[in-house]
Amino acid sequence: MAQLWGGRFTKETDQMVYAFNASIGFDKRLLPQDIRGSLAHVRTLEKAGILTEEESARIREGLEGILQDVQAGTLPVDETCEDVHSFVESVLTKRIGELGKKLHTGRSRNDQVALDMRLYTRDKVKETDELVKSLLEALYDVMAANTQTFMPGFTHLQKAQPVTLAHHFGAYFEMLRRDRERLADIYRRMNYCPLGAGALAGTTYPLDRALTASLLGFAGPTRNSMDSVSDRDYLLEFLSALSIIMMHLSRFCEEIIIWNSDEYRFVEIDDAYSTGSSIMPQKKNPDIAELVRGKTGRVYGALFGLLTTMKGIPLAYNKDMQEDKEGSFDAMDTAAACLRLFTGMIASMRFRNERMAASAAGGFTNATDAADYLVRKGVPFRDAHGIVGRMVLACMEKGCALDALSMEELRGFCDQIDEDFYEAVSLETCVKARLTAGGPGPEAMEAYLKECKAYLS
Repeated sequence: MAQLWGGRFTKETDQMVYAFNASIGFDKRLLPQDIRGSLAHVRTLEKAGILTEEESARIREGLEGILQDVQAGTLPVDETCEDVHSFVESVLTKRIGELGKKLHTGRSRNDQVALDMRLYTRDKVKETDELVKSLLEALYDVMAANTQTFMPGFTHLQKAQPVTLAHHFGAYFEMLRRDRERLADIYRRMNYCPLGAGALAGTTYPLDRALTASLLGFAGPTRNSMDSVSDRDYLLEFLSALSIIMMHLSRFCEEIIIWNSDEYRFVEIDDAYSTGSSIMPQKKNPDIAELVRGKTGRVYGALFGLLTTMKGIPLAYNKDMQEDKEGSFDAMDTAAACLRLFTGMIASMRFRNERMAASAAGGFTNATDAADYLVRKGVPFRDAHGIVGRMVLACMEKGCALDALSMEELRGFCDQIDEDFYEAVSLETCVKARLTAGGPGPEAMEAYLKECKAYLS
């Protein structure tokens, strides 16, 4: 068993205890970050005069060799080691001799793992941001091609008012844009280096923490050594942001699943993102959308798990904090996979424009426009609301749309209705008339798409 402690112990750790305590099985994915941190630490030790220039060069050469082997996949991880830190130090010592034992001078595994996890999370924040941007680009392409694709807008899953597919997708564009803003805010706030905090109280060695931070691309060193090793709020923030991203994807998937049903037939999901049934040959199932929806709970679980782990931990470091990794790694992997697959599904999806327009024409989505028409004729809105409500009831009994009523029938409800009523409640007019910023009208959408394109570029 390769471990970094044991001098004050008189007997070996029980094997079950050792296995339960060890983290190498999951923290081995931090190998690149651990080595990057060690390379910076060696530079700082050299500047402090703790290592000679020659010693520093030899250790760095050894670490770079280990990193190359890790990246090439030629260095098997010895899972008898307790954690990633002891594994790297063990390999380094085997390769360069006793000099490797000087690497740990001036640091603790507490600030070392805090650094590794922060570096790893920082990388994942950037990766997630790029994936969300790719999805936004796919959404923009759909929006730009569908400014005249009419469809019903819904409230309570009931047809409410006509919109366009571009406008509907624009709602998700805004949600995901805010997701990117959250990621940028998390990156800015977490971008401080904990290395040099030691176990909890810093170190007696004259280490230049600002140098370490600079070498690793941080804005600066963390400001309190106890806080540096004992909190994971940056990770909680990232899991929260991932949970919100997954919630947005899940809502979108729910709509796509509904739209893909035979009752709606608004979209057809590409064969590459669908599966069939083992017994029903006619089936084409939206499994990717369903899995993204289902995996949302998995990401939520990681957030709530870590919140629960952290809620009762006194300062400073406690072993409970080892539980920050497995759930977080899984959540990061899950969200990344969902973003990639969802983007491909959206980019390859076919939209049934005529079917969506026919659906928008039914369900009295123009009822509000009919009331607005009466208001323009001088009828108070509350009265107009009641008049149109009675018109809708009559149409439901007849099984027809508002614009299918004859002029005689329309004037039976209100004698101020003229022939221009039919044009006023047409699907195209209902959409085009909505010109306020953020609406589905052509002028508003043209301005919005121009702004979206500038944002993405």
